[in-house]
Amino acid sequence: MILSPEDILNARILIVDDQEANVQLIGQLLGDAGYTRVTSTMTSQDVCMLHRKNHYDLILLDLQMPGMDGFQVMAGLKTDDADSYLPVIVLTAQPGHKLRALQAGAKDFISKPLDLVEVKTRIHNMLEVRLLYKKLEGYNKELERTVQERTAELRESEARFRSLTELASDWYWEQDENGNFSRVSGPVLEMLGIQVDALADDVKSNGVTGWNEAERDQLRVAIAARQPFLDFPFSRVDADGTERQYRVSGQPIFDPSCRFVGYRGVGVEVSVRN
Repeated sequence: MILSPEDILNARILIVDDQEANVQLIGQLLGDAGYTRVTSTMTSQDVCMLHRKNHYDLILLDLQMPGMDGFQVMAGLKTDDADSYLPVIVLTAQPGHKLRALQAGAKDFISKPLDLVEVKTRIHNMLEVRLLYKKLEGYNKELERTVQERTAELRESEARFRSLTELASDWYWEQDENGNFSRVSGPVLEMLGIQVDALADDVKSNGVTGWNEAERDQLRVAIAARQPFLDFPFSRVDADGTERQYRVSGQPIFDPSCRFVGYRGVGVEVSVRN
């Protein structure tokens, strides 16, 4: 992530000082250095309103002012500003105020009387950090938006996959992370030995006498272990002695954070023998 010289020189800067001489001195210094978007106020009560409107990249804030001092202004900025990063450099002639200002949220300080080289250096360094922070924040928001879009695309793809799978299979099922069936078509429940009254009646009326218990146990073990399986052989015998052969495939389902969220599978009947 790289900043150009223009990025820094086009940053929004607000000078806050009740002494006109200081405002003019710093404003001239910044203008001579090439900064193009510098404004000022000598009224501390206006700072929060101005920042909400203009979203300054840097506020140069005098601590000792009538009405609201610099500490009160910073407290107001914290309350009003949705941005968690408070872009403030304080101006102070009191050595004891420096630590207190940093604890109040200021990111740096400039001592009075002003050393012009120090002022230029601290402002440049502060803006570089601030603008990189904003770029990173913008990148994170873009990344979050991209993840949301990809998640929506994945869900749409999953829906298409489910529809195509159901059309291409004799049955289809889905389970949640607790093993409860959330979607079932075909003889899945009876295959796994799950008794449902309506299903039991249907099985009885269709003359199904039994599934291969050894195969059923193997299938249950694979599902319990969250293992994928492909074309697992499965069979049953109808009441008239007809043997039916099936191939079953299944896989665990994981969400984008790799958390197990369930299981799904398909099956086809491959042969019938009397």
